[in-house]
Amino acid sequence: MARFIDDALLFLLPFVAFCLYLLARRRNPLLWSSWNKEVSWLVIAGLACVIASLLATFALSERQRGAFVPAHMENGRLVPGQFR
Repeated sequence: MARFIDDALLFLLPFVAFCLYLLARRRNPLLWSSWNKEVSWLVIAGLACVIASLLATFALSERQRGAFVPAHMENGRLVPGQFR
């Protein structure tokens, strides 16, 4: 769920930046006429941010070596799963 929220925020980042741009230009960001030409580019930029984030996570994440031992009970205590 947290990954979905992170991706949603990354997708909305270009929209927020454009809204701030409209405010800096003293234009009303609540009017559709301010957004209608740029929406497709903002969607593309948002998707590019999400894809770049996914690729960076894939390329930079730590790889686990060895076999995974699932969680199990030893002497009445729960031992969490781990890689060995």
